[in-house]
Amino acid sequence: MEKEKQKQFVLVHGLCNGAWCWYKVKVMLEAAGHCVTAVDLAASGINMTRLEEIQTLKDYSKPLLDVLSSLGSDEDKVILVAHSMGGIPAALAADIFPRKIAAIVFVTSFMPDTRNPPAYVIDKLRSTSQTDRLDTVLGVYGRPDRLLRFALAGPKSMAKNAYQLSPVEDLVLATMLVRVNPVITDNLAGTRSFSEEGYGSVNRVYIVCGEDRRIPEDYQRWMISNFPVNEVMAIKDADHMAMFSKPQELCGLLLEIADRYA
Repeated sequence: MEKEKQKQFVLVHGLCNGAWCWYKVKVMLEAAGHCVTAVDLAASGINMTRLEEIQTLKDYSKPLLDVLSSLGSDEDKVILVAHSMGGIPAALAADIFPRKIAAIVFVTSFMPDTRNPPAYVIDKLRSTSQTDRLDTVLGVYGRPDRLLRFALAGPKSMAKNAYQLSPVEDLVLATMLVRVNPVITDNLAGTRSFSEEGYGSVNRVYIVCGEDRRIPEDYQRWMISNFPVNEVMAIKDADHMAMFSKPQELCGLLLEIADRYA
């Protein structure tokens, strides 16, 4: 019997998180014989960049861009998996390196289109969301004429709105590891949309998480209708942190996607 070909996954975390949030899924994908890189974006996880050094979306995404840049042109394309706000850096990476990506998988993630500025889908949810921020800290940094926003997720907010179905051990781990991150705004990302030839040319799959309180299911489905994807999958009982609440189901879907697109 022919041995299954090894696939390459690159995993991108969301706001205030780091590569650490993928620890369960990384182990499962590697046990299935695949190569997995979980990236710390700038000022996240163990990346030593200071918040003040992040002035653009490229600055924030630099570790991810470096990973894709390091791949030789003759290497197999990667499956790029993005969670939450990580969808915007993933889209930027696809815009710059479309030929290195077999598919982008948005896991209950912000998914930009190719008509509006990158921050459009974040701003739209912020303007309509009824979610209680509780103890999440929001603030600004940068120049007075070009203020940038930051956030630090608070433990009460995480417990109620993101990890409500996840093991308590993972919530405790997260409260110890979250860091202040830039929020993607027009000032950080600019107002020029991603291109059809770049990002728009890459296969996209969206995994809807049915119990997400941070990016509710109806908003996830609005993003899909706003910028239709190749395929929609769903994990009905996953909260915002599907990699903690439903890691086996998430891994199973990622393996299916890799079989189809890589």
